[in-house]
Formats: sequence, C-alpha cells, structure tokens
Amino acid sequence: MSEFKFNGKTVYYEVHGERGTPLLLLNGIMMSVNSWKPFVKTFSQNNRLILVDFFDQGRSARMDCAYAQNVQADLTAALLDVLALDKVCVMGISYGGEVALRFALEYPQRVERLILANTAARTSAWLRDIGHCWNAAAATGDGRLYYLTTIPVIYSTEFYESHAEWMKAREKTLVPYFSQPDVLSALVRLTDSAENYDVTARLGEISCPTLIISAQSDIITPITEQNLLHACIKDSKHVIINDSGHASMYEQPAVFAALVLGFANQAETRYEI
Repeated sequence: MSEFKFNGKTVYYEVHGERGTPLLLLNGIMMSVNSWKPFVKTFSQNNRLILVDFFDQGRSARMDCAYAQNVQADLTAALLDVLALDKVCVMGISYGGEVALRFALEYPQRVERLILANTAARTSAWLRDIGHCWNAAAATGDGRLYYLTTIPVIYSTEFYESHAEWMKAREKTLVPYFSQPDVLSALVRLTDSAENYDVTARLGEISCPTLIISAQSDIITPITEQNLLHACIKDSKHVIINDSGHASMYEQPAVFAALVLGFANQAETRYEI
C-alpha cells in the first residue's frame, strides 16, 4: 500500500507480487483498488500486479473541479515513473478501458500489451444519457436511489436473479458508501469526465497486441462498441463471454482471469501454424 503525489494530489496504489510481466489493472467508474481483492492472489502469482485508484476513486484524492478524462491517463504514466517501469501490460475495464485507450494513444511506448474489457472508443448518445441519469440520481443525495439507478443494470438479468443474496450484500455495502455527499460528487465528476470521450478516429494508431473482451448481455457498453474497436485496431483479438453482463469480472471470474492472464503472459503474439 503506497502513495505518491501527482499534480499536487495524492494517488493511492498497490503492488502485489515480485516477478513476471507487470500487469496494471485500471478501474471501472464505481470501482477502486478494493474491487480487485478476489483476484489479487491469482493475478499476482506469476505477475507483478499493479492496482491504482484514479482521482475521485477509493483512497486517491478528490478533485475540486471538473476535469477531462485524460488526466487519469497522465496519472497512469506518472505511476509507472514512480515504479521505474518502462512498459506494462495494461488491462482496463469499462471507464478504465477508456483510460487505457487514452494511455495507449498518448504513451504508446509504455504499453506492452493492451486488454480492453467491456469498454468503448466513445461515449455514445446511449451511454451519455445513462450517465446523465446516474448524475440525476446523485443530485438527490439518496444513496439507495443512486444504487438502484446504477448497479442492477451492470449485471445480466440471469446473474442478478440467481445471486439474490450476493446482490443484497452488495446493496448493504454500497448504499451507505453512495450516501456520502463527497462520494456522490466524485462519481458525478468521474462520469462527467467521460462526457465527450471519443478516440474512434485514432484507433488505427494502436500497434501493440490488443485483446478486446465483450460480454453477451452487456447493456452499458454493448458488443457493437467492441466490434468497432476490433474493426479499427489492427490485428486485435475479440472474445465474447457468454452469460455475462457489464460486470464480467464478477459474473464470470474464472473466464475473465483466464483471458487476462493468458493474453498478458503468452510467450508469442503470432504463431506459425
């Protein structure tokens, strides 16, 4: 558990494991370093696992004004400087995938391999209006309303209904968290930072090996968005996880881990058959 200063503000990060390919995981919008706890043992067994809270997440500093999403990509580069790492394998999920794309475009020499899970190259009109809905719920100050507006749609219907007790436990934990005014303000700023996100025109610049992960029942970032990524990123690979919604890491953890670790650690990126 460590901290460093970037732009005069504190950034919280963790490093687990001491060997293998450095693997950096970038959080979705409502996530934090703690969201990866179930995966730490598996992901650090043969890799140097790096976790970080973006500004307005977890134990990193809260921002005091609106900002553009690219600040999170610059924060990521600063973290690699602190760790004295030239290159890492980057995996970003949802909002973290957007930051990963920005990072790969602005700091291409620092990305060994890129894994994009449940993410998109742009904030579509669909996703923008979803964000507006989340922010409207946040404006009420009602943590339970924010939970009900944001969390159920992250999961597939099948998972949500078959894991009722697990979802109740999530609600018990998240409602008090979402009821904190500073947390809601931070979530609004995070959502707003992606309001005008669109790197579609630059996807052809990405040259590192890239894996794109979709989920069959993802309604936040539908498969059409990952199809666009796959079509525009040269030689990228595209895998669809069945029976899963937007939170694929929780719905299909074994499959998710196998895909991430398999791609990050494969000895070759091209095979002669």
